Amino acid sequence: MTGDTTLRTAPARAGLRSRLAEAVPPLAHALAGAPAWGLLMAASAAASLWLRDWQTPGLFWTVSVLFAAGGALAFAPGLFAARLFGLGRGREVAFAAAFLSMSVMTIGVTALVFAVIYRSYYAQWHADTFSLTWTFQLVFTTAGAVAQFAALGVRMYFPLGFAALLAFSLAFSLRFSGSIPGRAR
Repeated sequence: MTGDTTLRTAPARAGLRSRLAEAVPPLAHALAGAPAWGLLMAASAAASLWLRDWQTPGLFWTVSVLFAAGGALAFAPGLFAARLFGLGRGREVAFAAAFLSMSVMTIGVTALVFAVIYRSYYAQWHADTFSLTWTFQLVFTTAGAVAQFAALGVRMYFPLGFAALLAFSLAFSLRFSGSIPGRAR
């Protein structure tokens, strides 16, 4: 029985390894896409703030840089996840994979960048590093920052960030659906 189980799981592991290897985006795509995606997310935040008649110009650019950093850092993992779940599938699946992967990664990484900044501000009032109290403060400050970003920051992706996400997902689905790059069709 054990030998039979090993024979059945070995091809599945090899298939997973090859699927993960195929999902790794080309370095040129990651390096070119990251700053472009970051600039699009910064433009989205700037446009959103401008449309809401933001009153503090200094923070206007700070928020835009936060969204640029989050978008740039999220691009490569988002593209990897989109390729992992969308390559070799139909157009609808490729579109959904790109849409979900890029939106979750972009929002998640930007929320984490915000949490690091948020935490660095409140760290001056926290307990000694690596104490039990400090651990609770770190966890709950980070959770509070992510929740605050979810409540107030996600709307900065509308209208431009959402349009960029739709355009990226459509382009991804048209390019990568039904085939795996480097393989014969």
